[in-house]
Amino acid sequence: MAELLRVEALSAGYGEAVVLQEVGFVLGEGQTLALLGRNGTGKTTLINTLVGVARRHGGTITLHGRAIHALAPHERALAGIGWVPQERGIFKSLTVHENLTAVERPGRAGRGPGAWNTARVYEMFPRLAERKGNLGTQLSGGEQQMLAVGRALVLNPQLLLLDEPLEGLAPIIVEELLRAIRRITQEEGLAAIIVEQHPQAILAISDEALVLDHGRVAHADRAQALRDQPEVLERLLGVAR
Repeated sequence: MAELLRVEALSAGYGEAVVLQEVGFVLGEGQTLALLGRNGTGKTTLINTLVGVARRHGGTITLHGRAIHALAPHERALAGIGWVPQERGIFKSLTVHENLTAVERPGRAGRGPGAWNTARVYEMFPRLAERKGNLGTQLSGGEQQMLAVGRALVLNPQLLLLDEPLEGLAPIIVEELLRAIRRITQEEGLAAIIVEQHPQAILAISDEALVLDHGRVAHADRAQALRDQPEVLERLLGVAR
């Protein structure tokens, strides 16, 4: 399996505050990484550093062998980083369709699956197709999350970053989003890093797992191996299977 993302000795934070210290990991093409940890351990900071909106104090980030840690956020997006932030970040004054078509970019040969467009997003999320003329302010929280995922997909990224995509959603919407994420990663082969507070569901659809504690890597393993060790989950996260 070809290497997609390599993070080495990464230290980062906000202003002069250092949140992450000496974080390192490697992700292969088409792999999904579950990024876990208790609240305040640096998960979102790691995602923000990969995107380029947190301050890097040291270390390197390479995507397909290209150093991207010095690039601006929009340049990282062009390089192949797709981002679904915690706050979703949709354009609430635009319609669903305008949100998607405003950023849609055709896939390019050799750049991951490269086959996502507005029509395919509507096929995956029929709720969005039914509400394509609705403004962002007229959508439920779950529909906004679907739109945020769809908007990241139509950029045809090589790597999709999802920061707590299931947080605060109704169980039926959680199941719908999990099915979509499973399709995107397992069936479509798009690499992803998923931050989630509730590990069991995400570990079930991930290849690798990384647990942060106090801004450092506390545990790294295959996702299934961690899922099968409830005592480790209890010690690291305070939860059991």
